[in-house]
Amino acid sequence: MKKLLALILILSVIGVIIFQQKPVKSTAKNLVVSLKVPNLLNKDSLTIKTRVNFPKGYKRVVYPKESFQEYLRNYKLKAFGTKIINYDGSEYYWQRGHIGILDIPVPKNGLQQCADALIRVRSEYLWDHNRKDEIGFNFTSGHYCAWKQYAEGYRPKISGNQVTFQKSTPINHSKENFYKYLNLIYMYSGTLSLYNELPKIENAKNLKIGDMLIKGGTPGHIVMICDEVINSKGEKLYLLFQGNTPAQSIHLVKNLEDSNISPWYPLKKNAVIPVSNYTFGASKFVQFK
Repeated sequence: MKKLLALILILSVIGVIIFQQKPVKSTAKNLVVSLKVPNLLNKDSLTIKTRVNFPKGYKRVVYPKESFQEYLRNYKLKAFGTKIINYDGSEYYWQRGHIGILDIPVPKNGLQQCADALIRVRSEYLWDHNRKDEIGFNFTSGHYCAWKQYAEGYRPKISGNQVTFQKSTPINHSKENFYKYLNLIYMYSGTLSLYNELPKIENAKNLKIGDMLIKGGTPGHIVMICDEVINSKGEKLYLLFQGNTPAQSIHLVKNLEDSNISPWYPLKKNAVIPVSNYTFGASKFVQFK
């Protein structure tokens, strides 16, 4: 009898073990399936729009042709895998946070840092679309410096926080002089001046391509929205690009926090938003005028 009871007990234990193992295998299988991450990249494509597909259930927000939004969305990229290069030709130490390099040369003078990179993109759009009279930015001191004024020969005379403009050079509307103007802006403008100068976006639902996530300061940081998608619930996702310090290649960033939608980002005001190797602690947004 004791042997029979022992045998029944052993068989019962084996049965329990077999029963318990079935859901474990099923769970493991489900876990493997859930870890599959959608690949949203077209590595052979050479524009922002064609490099990145949108997640299932989303579609791109439509903008007019020739708009700043379409200009950014269709910006040319270098070949996939191109590395971020510093202004001095060296490789940037962090190469794991981007999925594309914008086809913009990095000046050797080291001036084109995070805010300057976006100033350049905006200024070149206005230049290319015959809106040169709209090119102008505030210095950190608050004084406005317009390309039109610079092209007519006026140069700033800076003494502490006091700035005056005096005509001191011949009129020159050339592209070469335009880049000299931008170098001046790079020297005396930055995230702090942009934050103080530009209109704030109070409702993140109103964000659009060309708007910027910013931490105004010295130092601060800034990134620009370069594509936008929406789903049937009205929820939006965005692509972001940035320059950085030291001056380096402008690059399209990954979303390192959510590989299921990377490189797309959800954006909310006052949220903590990690972007590549920088974290915005309480997100704020601005837009060019």
